[in-house]
Amino acid sequence: MKQILLLLAIVGLAACNPRISGTVRKNDLRKDVLLQTSKGDIRLRLFDETPLHRNNFLQLVKDGFYDSVLFHRVINHFMVQAGDPTSKNASDTTDLGEGDKPYTIPAEFRPTLFHRKGVLAAARQGDDTNPERASSGSQFYIVQGKIFTDAGLDSVETFRLKGRKIPPEQRAVYKTIGGTPHLDQTYTVYGEVISGLAVVDSIAAVPTTGRSGGDRPVQPVRIVRARLIQR
Repeated sequence: MKQILLLLAIVGLAACNPRISGTVRKNDLRKDVLLQTSKGDIRLRLFDETPLHRNNFLQLVKDGFYDSVLFHRVINHFMVQAGDPTSKNASDTTDLGEGDKPYTIPAEFRPTLFHRKGVLAAARQGDDTNPERASSGSQFYIVQGKIFTDAGLDSVETFRLKGRKIPPEQRAVYKTIGGTPHLDQTYTVYGEVISGLAVVDSIAAVPTTGRSGGDRPVQPVRIVRARLIQR
């Protein structure tokens, strides 16, 4: 009888916490992601508006995929990028940035999700080989960006966005918090930093090899562990 009751309890718990995809369950959608890096902790909250990217990121975190991964590309006043699995045990001279999962994720562009400072977004291959702008299966970046003036945003609209206008409420954010507006609606934004923006700034400020060396930090900056935590 005790075994039957235990089985019924397990079945009841599973019914209350159904599987969404892979090992991601409904309760996981109410958790944040903690990146424990060699520079400090970054807490991320994923957006429900981008379920494909959300579920994929949750799955990779649960799998331990990001544990020991390097921030392999860092550009101050722009962004910090990670997610190349080959970076885990790479030598100081190894070229990084080509490692990935063997799949892509369909783009999930949303008008209300834009590249303000602190958002989490998916890296991808360029338009010439990826006209549908599908996202990398594992590589991501966190925006640092810079603060813009109206004149600067006008220039972005004309030369980078090909005349597409930045909504007034988003312009206000770019003029106060900052970001990278030229990436809007071309790379999928799917989360944001809840705490740890100072850590992002400290990562962005590290010395790197420069463009010729892939913008790799001279001293490794690592995601020691990524895990789900309760909100």
